[in-house]
Amino acid sequence: MKAFHEIRRYDSNYKVWHKSYEDISFVAHWHKEIELIYIREGSTSINISNNSFLANKGDLIICDTGDIHYSNSKGASNVIDFIIFDTSIISSMYEYSHFSCPVIKSNDLEKYKLNKELDQLIVTLKEELHKKDTYYEEIVDSSLRKFWYLLKRNIPVNILSSQSQNNRIHMLNNFQELLSYIDNYYYENITLDLAAEKMHFSPSHFSKVFKDFTGINFVRYVNLIRVEHAMEKLYNSSNNVTQIALDCGFNNVRNFNRVFKSVTGYTPTEFAALPDKESYNIGYYQRKSSEKQYVENDSITIVKNP
Repeated sequence: MKAFHEIRRYDSNYKVWHKSYEDISFVAHWHKEIELIYIREGSTSINISNNSFLANKGDLIICDTGDIHYSNSKGASNVIDFIIFDTSIISSMYEYSHFSCPVIKSNDLEKYKLNKELDQLIVTLKEELHKKDTYYEEIVDSSLRKFWYLLKRNIPVNILSSQSQNNRIHMLNNFQELLSYIDNYYYENITLDLAAEKMHFSPSHFSKVFKDFTGINFVRYVNLIRVEHAMEKLYNSSNNVTQIALDCGFNNVRNFNRVFKSVTGYTPTEFAALPDKESYNIGYYQRKSSEKQYVENDSITIVKNP
């Protein structure tokens, strides 16, 4: 599912992206790039790899490579800057950085004068990525590296044992492989017991871990995957609704209609009749709000708070 494993679409081969948004939450996803989330105003609640945090004005959130992260800030007011960049900008041999906490509080940023460095970084990104003058990539690279290594110099890191690091990487890899399996075999009978077995967890433990990681229960997630594929078939194939329901793993049309409408707001027949079906893309949309705001040149859905 593209919205969960985010494969970002950049406007060039240069893999650095920056945008600022107001009053948003964002859906569960992971990517190979590093993501910096700066809370310029307000607050947001964020979950990073099974840990929940509250970030307030002036705080910086670091989502490292492979971290599964989402925000569910319904009703909150915020202005947030997002900076995403390829790990190769830091090092061709980059490894996970193990900051002791992914949320760096505003007073720590001020203590080490990193708040001023961050403001300058954002100004540089806005100007250089917009103008794209000669050597803009080199200027952005050097600005990102400077800020990153100032973080590394001043912000504590966890010194994990090799076994702890291996356990964490192993679990994340297993989780990501499970999500890929669901996306590839959504039409099969994928039960919670089967998924738990693939993760080597008991069903009850798996159910809790899955919701902690994604913000949604397992059955709902599988249904979202199936509905997304059903939507694609509804505007790309001539099969009838019954055949599409069966092809997407639903055991009967009645259940398909109910789930499809709960996700999209339309019955499959109503959706098939839409004049511009391709503009409707649920991704990993959790329906937190009736309004969706899509990120420019991006693959994930940003959800505005009601």
